[in-house]
Amino acid sequence: MRTDTDDSELARAIAQPETEDRTARRILDAALEQFTLLGLRRSSVDDVAKRAGVSRVTVFRRFQTKDKLVEATLLRELGRFFQRLDAAVAALPTMEERVVEGFVVALRHTRAHPLFGGLLRLEPDVVLPYLTVQGGSSLSATAAYLTGHLRRAQQAEGRPDEDPGPVAELMVRVAVSFLLNPAGCIAMDDEEQARAFARRYLAPLLNA
Repeated sequence: MRTDTDDSELARAIAQPETEDRTARRILDAALEQFTLLGLRRSSVDDVAKRAGVSRVTVFRRFQTKDKLVEATLLRELGRFFQRLDAAVAALPTMEERVVEGFVVALRHTRAHPLFGGLLRLEPDVVLPYLTVQGGSSLSATAAYLTGHLRRAQQAEGRPDEDPGPVAELMVRVAVSFLLNPAGCIAMDDEEQARAFARRYLAPLLNA
């Protein structure tokens, strides 16, 4: 499976994850359920159409190919993920605290998510390329999302006006590495350990 999603599409998905097309939403809901239950490899467009109660022609009219349907499903869930992450850290007073809690929430949500976490367990060989060698677009968009937050925090807190992009990318890469290989210096199911790790090693990067 190959996708052609660019950074602008990911940015739009983060800003507005829900389409106004009610039939498309119905298809995406069905695709999410189908992919969660059986994975990507064993799911067909016919399976999704049947679950959505529409014809396969209706699915193809809106998404053209199975790959694009998978893309759209993943993008919507990514957008929802960032909205939840924003809500979880919005009330925290400093960027350091938001980085720490954001790291914990991101690990928790991704591992527990029925699609993201489920696919990592069910079909790791299918998912891994999109988090590693073919993951350039998603990495760039996620880093851009975090960069925007860091830049706004710099302005609000009177920090030096330096490019926070490298720090954002480093933080994203650290989080992805923990998701791909949870065996390490912290227990992934222990949020206090994750919080202590982020406080000691990630938050200081803001002052690098």
